[in-house]
Amino acid sequence: MDDLKTTELVVFCLLFGLVTVLGFVASRWRRAESLEHLDEWGLGGRNFGSWITWFLIGGDLYTAYTFVAVPALIYGAGALGFFAVPYTIVVYPMVFLVAVRLWSVSHRHGYVTPADFVRGRHGSSTLALMVALTGIVATMPYIALQLVGIQAVLKTMGVHGDGIVGDLPLIIAFLILAVYTYQSGLRAPALIAFVKDTLIYVVVIAAIVYIPGKLGGWDAIFGAADEKFNSTPPPPDGPSDGLLLADPQVLGYSTLAFGSALALFIYPHSVTGVLASRSRDVIKRNMAALPAYSIVLGLLALLGYMAIAAGVTPIGADPEAGIPGDGNTVVPLLYDQMFPDWFAGVAFAAIAIGALVPAAIMSIAAANLFARNIYKEYLNRDATPQQEAKVSKITSLLVKVGAVLVILGLDPQFSIDLQLIGGVIILQTLPAIVLGLYTAWFHRWALLAGWAVGLGSGLLMLYDTPNPLRDKEHFGGPLYPLSKLGFDSDSVIYTGLIAVLANLAVVVVGSFLLRGAKAPAGVDSTYEADYHVEAGDPQVEVSPADTGDRAEVTASRGGPHRA
Repeated sequence: MDDLKTTELVVFCLLFGLVTVLGFVASRWRRAESLEHLDEWGLGGRNFGSWITWFLIGGDLYTAYTFVAVPALIYGAGALGFFAVPYTIVVYPMVFLVAVRLWSVSHRHGYVTPADFVRGRHGSSTLALMVALTGIVATMPYIALQLVGIQAVLKTMGVHGDGIVGDLPLIIAFLILAVYTYQSGLRAPALIAFVKDTLIYVVVIAAIVYIPGKLGGWDAIFGAADEKFNSTPPPPDGPSDGLLLADPQVLGYSTLAFGSALALFIYPHSVTGVLASRSRDVIKRNMAALPAYSIVLGLLALLGYMAIAAGVTPIGADPEAGIPGDGNTVVPLLYDQMFPDWFAGVAFAAIAIGALVPAAIMSIAAANLFARNIYKEYLNRDATPQQEAKVSKITSLLVKVGAVLVILGLDPQFSIDLQLIGGVIILQTLPAIVLGLYTAWFHRWALLAGWAVGLGSGLLMLYDTPNPLRDKEHFGGPLYPLSKLGFDSDSVIYTGLIAVLANLAVVVVGSFLLRGAKAPAGVDSTYEADYHVEAGDPQVEVSPADTGDRAEVTASRGGPHRA
């Protein structure tokens, strides 16, 4: 650590210490009588207002990896990296249509997880189990990826080394996160999100205002990027780069944006943020306001072009030997090169804190899935709310430990591939969750078969996707060549979209056949009125003891009915 940058590290540690204190103080913020209940520990009492929800969901969706990887992708590939901007815009009108219905039915029945809703709507514990397992598997690499941002910052500050000594600061950071999340639950990331977003806005706006002037203006920045892409043509079978999309990339770009938008709000941690809000009106206001984050995301993406103009070389890169280095260090290196040490320290803290908020929410969401839909459903049906909360707390610790082991045991670049796989995986829960919010007509067995077909075909296509630029034969990216589907075309398409379309085809055809054969349908424990209740309505007065047991709910309304 001979190249340790003391000023940056001191500022970083001070701000990191501040959010650590906030994490522990959060247990007393909006204090409940007890956190020994998933409604309180895992959903913050279901009572967050518009501002808290805005920061919570924004802090959850716009992660440290987003702030590091999007500019890094722009740095390496150019225009293709901007797919993240349109998808974070088109997602909110779509979510507006479903989030309020999910909020109402979940508050009516005390649902904590999306698998809870699937269990109640389709009357299938097996389908709910598959949705829960899918959510946990898709979330794990997402949590691990938050470490990528922290690693990039630590490397830039000179905190690195061989073996456990080099990884110790990263381990300590996540141990601190694990402890205050265990104590405070969802209240911790909700409170820290205020600091995280403030820092992010400050460092991004400062970069957009200050850096172009030092580099000769935007014309010089785009000119330098164009020169780089033109001077480094990709291999014949590799993806194109440039300031504009190549013709074969257009379909892949648009389907990747659309498919990513479909996946974003069915991740368990996204659902957690929605269910923690106070009312339907809070969700509506947030869906209208959250695109403001997309403006910041677009500005962040431009940092990739600035890094090119500034001559930034990723840590570990050797252009002459063809070694690309750690592309995730591009943005930290840009701040280190362009700003005084103290402000670079602020920027590094913003990136690291931007990792803590989503990592905490994701681990809570995954833990809730295990506690409610695996532990209570299959291991201890008579579990009390206190036992559920205890299991969820312990699971949240194990999830974080697993994430650390993933990132320490695997090449970070490979973990990025795991996240791409996660998006394809989580999309296969869309029919059961999103379609279920509007109709119970689709048969539970058809939904299960569609999930299996979509998951299997998606993983098969991911395995069959190479990446010549990184000399990988399998799992080389989320875009699948149309030529492999029998089309005479050079275009590519988002793998997750193909898989979910196959999923939907099986669900529709299977439901027709199964209903025609009068196969037994599941018991739907919900009613149409449940999807429209608002905070304060008599139907929403769910007691803390009602943790998903549908018998009491349905008995009060004349019993269950068939889906």
